[in-house]
Amino acid sequence: MSLLVTAVRRGSVWTIVVLGLSFWALTASGTTRETASLSLVSTAWPPFTNAAGQPRFALDLVEAALGRIQITSTTTIVSAADFTASLLSGRFDGSAAAWRDPERERLLIFSQAYLENRLVLVGRRGADVSARDLANLAGKRIAIVQGYSYGDAIDTSGPVWVRVPSEEASLAAVLKGTADFTLMDELVVNYIVSNYPKESDAKLVIGSTPLLTKTLHFALARTRADAPSIIEKFNAQIRSMIADHTYHRLLRVDWILADVDGDGIPELVPRSDQTGASAPLHVYTLFSPQSATETPSQPGFYVGGNIYADWASVPENYKVSNSDKPDPRRSTASIFKFTW
Repeated sequence: MSLLVTAVRRGSVWTIVVLGLSFWALTASGTTRETASLSLVSTAWPPFTNAAGQPRFALDLVEAALGRIQITSTTTIVSAADFTASLLSGRFDGSAAAWRDPERERLLIFSQAYLENRLVLVGRRGADVSARDLANLAGKRIAIVQGYSYGDAIDTSGPVWVRVPSEEASLAAVLKGTADFTLMDELVVNYIVSNYPKESDAKLVIGSTPLLTKTLHFALARTRADAPSIIEKFNAQIRSMIADHTYHRLLRVDWILADVDGDGIPELVPRSDQTGASAPLHVYTLFSPQSATETPSQPGFYVGGNIYADWASVPENYKVSNSDKPDPRRSTASIFKFTW
């Protein structure tokens, strides 16, 4: 089965209708239902990409979407230095997690973005994290993880790069004073703030301006005859995976700000229809706004298949605690183990 999300207006409330469509309805008539298999390549960039059994949220999302359209995949992990050459060599069908660039676009078909990597400054409490670009940080010691693909911009931007083996080590370097800042993805920052609120509030200050932003895509080689069809079907799964809480489960976040009805304006989406008694304090924004119309001062709430204008409009029967919610510290501890 596949899902189609559409919006229906009922008075002042928008209702999101999730329709089940058979595989036959989504494919050309006369084809047989077969399970395709893809051989993909990636680097190790936790928590987004990694070997099986390790934190790999981007790969998990892509595999979940592909599974809905009857496609399986296996991912070979290579070094960051070998990734582009391996991706373009023809030895693999593509990658579940790739950034776009002109060289790659000549040989690959890219999906719409399904995640966004936004790296912000994290410093010790009292530090100035107001820099709006890397050039403003000339001479500052910034911890980054060895082997991560930060892009060519860091080579000529001016800071002194302190290369460390992990996200945990980058934060430790900041707390110990061996680095002035670290560049950390907002998703990782979301874990720290949500699961270590007292420690992060007392010891850290976090920048609000991403200094590096890259959209993440699923990409397939143009030499595959079925690549356009697979990419199109993959794209169709993204919005429904937000609406049915698959994103929350795989990213391990409680609230996401994302456009669930396709009108270009994002809504606040909880991890279940048991939202808890109060409006969220921390929300993970799936994509940066592209225009002023995408940043409403009071985004609506998508709960129970409806979009409500504000928190007061959400019916009280949804404002209960989720008894099945896992302990966030336990799930986070399996990903990162920060020492304060």
